[in-house]
Amino acid sequence: MDYKEAGVDVEKGDLFVDKIKSFIKDTYTENVVSGVGGFAALYDQGDHYLASGTDGVGTKIKIAVELGIHDTIGQDLVAMCVNDILCTGAMPMFFLDYLASSKLDLEIHQDVVKGIAHGCKLSQCALIGGETAEMPDMYQDGEYDLAGFVVGRVEKKDYIDGSKLEDGMSIYALSSSGFHSNGYSLVRKLIQDSPRELKEKCLTPTKIYVQEVKNIMQDLEVFGMAHITGGGLNNIKRINADFGYDITSLPDLPDFMQTVTTSSKLTQTDLYQTFNMGIGFVFILKDSDLISEKYPQLIKIGQVNKDISGVRVLGEEI
Repeated sequence: MDYKEAGVDVEKGDLFVDKIKSFIKDTYTENVVSGVGGFAALYDQGDHYLASGTDGVGTKIKIAVELGIHDTIGQDLVAMCVNDILCTGAMPMFFLDYLASSKLDLEIHQDVVKGIAHGCKLSQCALIGGETAEMPDMYQDGEYDLAGFVVGRVEKKDYIDGSKLEDGMSIYALSSSGFHSNGYSLVRKLIQDSPRELKEKCLTPTKIYVQEVKNIMQDLEVFGMAHITGGGLNNIKRINADFGYDITSLPDLPDFMQTVTTSSKLTQTDLYQTFNMGIGFVFILKDSDLISEKYPQLIKIGQVNKDISGVRVLGEEI
């Protein structure tokens, strides 16, 4: 089984975005710097940009509901939004959430919001509001869904858009904590008959990279960043599509990811296009001794290569 057979058509999703771009752009004012298609939307505020993003958690929630574990899924929600706007150099300021359910459950949904608040603390941003909706005709008993919205700020001098990339620059990565919050329509199919222990590990929350990105930007010149989310390693080419990205090594996968990806029997290309493969966040940097001395968690995984297009992983174009 692949992602499409599990019910998710990535190509159709891309086509949908292409179809809606024109009338979305008709709404833009002169303050809109970037909108649909980037990691974050940017709005000009004079000496700085506001960066905004929105996302959900997807069907990972179904595992939380099945296991009755609801206090980590909120961190996933915050991470999926916050990690995206980081790619512009923006730091999150505030967050809003949307929680929809068949019926409000005080104990369960308190745990959900507690997890969102924890994610906001890790992101150093304020949870300033949200919306709770009870819709029994939309959801089965016990079901709920989440959406999140983040706004951040980046000074214009600190804005990172990948425009200063050069051939031969190095690609560094921060490891993921697991599958994060993507590919779960497939993951759930692969683990449906697995022991509870493996399912609990698949609930490992998405890592939030705010502090690490902040530190690295203070110490090193960063030329591009990518959050490895839906679409897997193809997210790297969103840094600057005029260059190719040659990934020559990958980090070791957490044991539970190795178990699930092996059982999938997917081709390597399908794996790279679906899952993060142990990579959570990517930087384009120039090599320096400071990287190994101060940031041993940064793993060198490849080079920018103008002679290839897109992303090549271990010699295979994806």
